[in-house]
Amino acid sequence: MKILVVGLGLIGGSVCKALKKYTYHKVTGCDINHDTEENAMRDVAIDEAFNGDYSGFDLVIISLFPETAEKFFAENADKFDKNTLITDVCGIKGVFSERMKSTAEKNGLRYLGIHPMAGKEFGGYQNSNADLFVKANFIIAPFDDSNESDIELLKNLAVEIGAGKIVLTSPENHDKMIAYTSQLAHIVSSAYVKSPELNLECGFSGGSFQDMTRIATMNEKMWTDLFMQNAENLQFELDTLIGNLVKYRNALEKKDAETMRELIADGRKLKENNLRNRVGQPN
Repeated sequence: MKILVVGLGLIGGSVCKALKKYTYHKVTGCDINHDTEENAMRDVAIDEAFNGDYSGFDLVIISLFPETAEKFFAENADKFDKNTLITDVCGIKGVFSERMKSTAEKNGLRYLGIHPMAGKEFGGYQNSNADLFVKANFIIAPFDDSNESDIELLKNLAVEIGAGKIVLTSPENHDKMIAYTSQLAHIVSSAYVKSPELNLECGFSGGSFQDMTRIATMNEKMWTDLFMQNAENLQFELDTLIGNLVKYRNALEKKDAETMRELIADGRKLKENNLRNRVGQPN
């Protein structure tokens, strides 16, 4: 295929590098920063930099922040060849995907969103990696009327770049689950580092501290966009977490060791059951 990747940040750059390493597709890279395009050319991460011509592509992968992705697509949808398949790698689907699909259909295009569950603490093309998606979960979020051939095309592409478990789900369920598995964790990490003890942790921290704080370096523009577009689901998860945290706090306040033991045991059992249920499942 001839593939256009729009946005050469961490994910877009990694998509390009993975496609060049593991496939024979022809990859064109497009970025607002032309120095980034030149770096990608030097790295042989793309076959060519975008020359302003939107025609001739079989697949367009939009790898921009959600708000920017929508704006880009709305402004340029009429420039693509009719029936081109458009996808995006944004961490939000739901109503966002409905708007993208509407824009696509108005311009005679096909749209189907994806979300590779991979990333790093720091973004930017300089941190991109061809193996970022190896063994990673890969979500495809079709609509009821999405073409089966489009789903298969994106599934095959995910396999080609090394994805582990491929999950098909509705855009609405994607947002419900991502609120719990990803967005909540980012908020917790951001809140966790706001302790006055943060700058005194050196020599006292271990793996648990690193795990809890790793994603606090998230990009505030992108994640604010993601949070706001998934506010209802995320509020539910936050309220649930806060309610559970209050139980631990109350046990400490009352010096109630028995309740604390029960709370910890309940959490342990839930996680052990979760691990048992994952046995034999890829990733």
